[in-house]
Amino acid sequence: MTTTLLTNARLIDPEQGTEAPGWLLIENGAIAATGVGAERPEADKMVDCGGKCLAPGIVDIGVKVCEPGERHKESYRSAGLAAAAGGVTTMVTRPDTSPAIDSPETLEFVARRANAAGPVHVRPMAALTKGREGREMTEIGFLMDAGAVAFTDCDHVIANTKVFSRALTYARSLGALIIAHPQEPGLSAGAAATSGKFASLRGLPAVSPMAERMGLDRDIALLEMTGAAYHADQITTARALPALERARRNGLNITAGTSIHHLTLNELDVADYRTFFKVKPPLRSEDDRQAVIEAVRKGLIDVISSMHTPQDEESKRLPFEEAASGAVALETLLPAALRLYHSGDLDLPTLFRAMALNPARRLGLPSGRLSAGAPADLVLFDADKPFVMDRTTLRSKSKNTPFDGQRMQGKVLATYVAGTPVFEAA
Repeated sequence: MTTTLLTNARLIDPEQGTEAPGWLLIENGAIAATGVGAERPEADKMVDCGGKCLAPGIVDIGVKVCEPGERHKESYRSAGLAAAAGGVTTMVTRPDTSPAIDSPETLEFVARRANAAGPVHVRPMAALTKGREGREMTEIGFLMDAGAVAFTDCDHVIANTKVFSRALTYARSLGALIIAHPQEPGLSAGAAATSGKFASLRGLPAVSPMAERMGLDRDIALLEMTGAAYHADQITTARALPALERARRNGLNITAGTSIHHLTLNELDVADYRTFFKVKPPLRSEDDRQAVIEAVRKGLIDVISSMHTPQDEESKRLPFEEAASGAVALETLLPAALRLYHSGDLDLPTLFRAMALNPARRLGLPSGRLSAGAPADLVLFDADKPFVMDRTTLRSKSKNTPFDGQRMQGKVLATYVAGTPVFEAA
């Protein structure tokens, strides 16, 4: 058993809400102790962090890895390398593969692939309905036994309220978490932008922000009826926030997330039909963006995720309306989030509360903390180091990032999983 002491670090502790200079001791893959001051324990290996930030590794809910079915877009190997380089120590993967991960056999296949190929932890989610078609519930109990940490049909909204209510009731009886995509499916079908002057000038099919509120209102009503545990994958509009706040106040078991793209970009970034900025739901107005940032700051929105969605060049080099939605973000999640820190919108403990502590808590994982006994899943980063994003250097197989060519600030220096370095910057 060896011990490693990380010294001269700026400890970012989301659990305590603090950042302070100090040291951290790793023993047998777990955090043994942390402290401040000159007095520190002896260790077999010493690492001088040079005054840089040391935080819990990111727990990223909603990562798409395209195995099985579209391995040319992303594999567990390439996604794992991208995650390690981005400070993500746990990927919570989506079941929207081809075929969907809707059976214990498929889930066991991807779990084997993930364990064999990737340097970071992988926790798979499973589909809530067979084929994500919204008609027949999957075998939730068997899937939980096979390792599913949550259940979701991703961006396929279950339009049949009876099917969804039955699934929520059954999930509650098993203690399963349901993750849903709050949208009114009729209104949002075929939309490529958020309705407003910009979409009208560009001639793009658009959806009102009310579609998100209507979808959330329906889901909240079903939660009142069933008492299930529910997480909204992406809340992106100001219109949806009062409903979320009321649900919290009424004691429902509900949490919410948002994507890093909706926190750092707005609808105007689409400019002249730049398809790398086409995501789902579409980018919102600046007022919506600011409202969502404030919701993260207050803790109303619990989780920030990458919503990593690889798409190949052929599916993006199309007219905006026809192009595939989604962007890769495993490597850009942290530097993009640091834009909110440098702008003064969010401090570092708040960011890591939303990127590490809260997602780990919601999924019942022990990570996301710097306290003794927690897994030594850590990220060491320089919050101030500037660079220009070059998408060709990304480790993901697909390169569809909206941040290509942009000046960013904040680089990962090292990533540790169970105390072992899985990435170290050159």
